Amino acid sequence: MSETEIISFEPATGAELWRSQVGNVDEVVGRARLAWPKWAAEPNAVRMELMRRFANEVRKRLDEFAQLIARETGKPLWESRTEVEAVIAKVEISIRAHGERTGQRRLDSALQGSQALRHKPHGVMAVLGPYNFPAHLPNGHIVPALIAGNAVILKPSEKTPATGEFLLKCFHAAGVPADVVQLLVGGPDEGKALVAHDGIDGVLFTGSAQAGIAINRKMASNPGKIVALEMGGNNPIVVWNTPKITDAAALIVQSAFTTAGQRCTAARRLIVKSSMYDKIVAEVKRLTGRIIVGAPFDDPQPFMGPVIDMQAAVQLAESVVYLISKGGKALTHMKQPFEGLPFVTPAVIDTTALSERPDVELFGPILQVIKVDDFDEAIAEANNTRFGLSASLIGGTPEEYDHFWAGIRAGIVNWNRPTNGASSAAPFGGIGLSGNHRPAAYYAADYCAYPVASTEMEQPRASVGVGFREDGKAKSEA
Repeated sequence: MSETEIISFEPATGAELWRSQVGNVDEVVGRARLAWPKWAAEPNAVRMELMRRFANEVRKRLDEFAQLIARETGKPLWESRTEVEAVIAKVEISIRAHGERTGQRRLDSALQGSQALRHKPHGVMAVLGPYNFPAHLPNGHIVPALIAGNAVILKPSEKTPATGEFLLKCFHAAGVPADVVQLLVGGPDEGKALVAHDGIDGVLFTGSAQAGIAINRKMASNPGKIVALEMGGNNPIVVWNTPKITDAAALIVQSAFTTAGQRCTAARRLIVKSSMYDKIVAEVKRLTGRIIVGAPFDDPQPFMGPVIDMQAAVQLAESVVYLISKGGKALTHMKQPFEGLPFVTPAVIDTTALSERPDVELFGPILQVIKVDDFDEAIAEANNTRFGLSASLIGGTPEEYDHFWAGIRAGIVNWNRPTNGASSAAPFGGIGLSGNHRPAAYYAADYCAYPVASTEMEQPRASVGVGFREDGKAKSEA
C-alpha cells in the first residue's frame, strides 16, 4: 500500500492545486458496509429525492465546479461547464432509466399466486474514475448505483482527485449520508486493493484497456462480483461520397481533437475514399490549422487545452515519431508551443503505407489517415482493431449506411455525426477491448441492481399427484 501523498497539479500552469494523504481502504470499506443496509432499506422515493437535491446542489455551484475541473484537467472553461451540466442532467435520466430498466412487475394468477419481478442492490460498489471526465463519468456510475440502493466508494484518478472530492461534497451537502458515498484518495496501489477487497460487491471502471484487463483478470475467479468495464477505443471515422467537404472536415476535427483528443470515443483513424482524399485532407489541414490551443481561462476561449501532464505529452510526441519512422507521412506536425507545459498541437499522419498499424489507443490529438478505394475495404479497415467502441460514416447513401451499420463492430455507430458526444439517454459501451458487454449511461441501471423473480401466495396451497400411493395404504398392500 502506498504511503505517500497524492498531489494534483494544474496542467496549464504546473501549479499545485490540491494534496492529501492516501486513504485507508479497509476503513473506507468497513464504513460503507455498515452504512449500506440502512441506505438499501430506504424507499426508492427517498433516494431519488436526495439525487434531485444533489442535482440542485451542483446547479448552485456550477461556476465553482466548472472552474475547478478546468484548472485540474486543463480543459477550456466552456467544456468544463458542459461537463457539469451533464452531471446535473444525469439525475433525471437515471431516475427514468431505473424505472424503465429495473422497475417492479407483477402478473397475477388466481390458482398459481402472483409472479413478481423486483430488483435488489448488490451492496458496496467501487467506482474507479478517469481523469478526462473526472466528474461526469464517475457520476454516471454513482447516481444509478445510489438510486438502486448501493453504497459507493469513489477512487478518482490520482491526476484529478480534487474534482472527485468536490463531487462527493455535493452529494453530502444534499443529504446523502457520508458513509454511503465515500472518497478513497490514492493511486494504483489503492485501486488494486479496493478491487480485491472482500467487502466490495462490484467494480465499475472507466479507463484504459490495460487497467480494465487487469481488473477483469483479478475478478475472473470471483463471479459473485459484478464488473462493468468501459475501456476506450481505436475509433474509425469513414468518409465516403459527399459534396459537403467543409461539414465533413468539421465533423472529423470535432471527433479527433475535442478535449485534446482525450476522449474514449475520439476518432483515431480517418478512412477516406481515394477520390475524395485530396479535398478532405486539404480541408482538415486548413481547419486544424485554425484551432486555438490555450489555457482554460484564455480569452478568446481555446478549442483545445493541454493534455493531462508532461508524461502524456512526451508519449504522444514519441508516438508521432514512431508512426513516421514506420512509413507514415506527417500532414500536420505535432508541436509543443509552451516549453515545460503539456500543450500540444494536433497531428495528422497519413499511415496508408504502413504495413502494420499499431492497434492502440493513442490518447491525444493524433489522427491517422488511411486511403481506400472500395467501400467494403473501408469497412474492413474500420474493423481492423481489437477495440469496438465508436464508429462514424460521413457521407454515403442510406443503403451504404445500412451496409456500414450492419458490418461495423462497435457499440456506437453514427451517420454524419461525430464519433464522440454520445447521449446519456442511450446505452454507452463497446465490444472487444472497449468493454465487457455491460454498457453504461442509460443502461447503467442494469449493473447497479440484480433481478429477483418470485412466486407468491398469501396462504400455502399444494397437492400431490402422480407417483404417490393412496393415502392409508401400507407398502405391503401395494
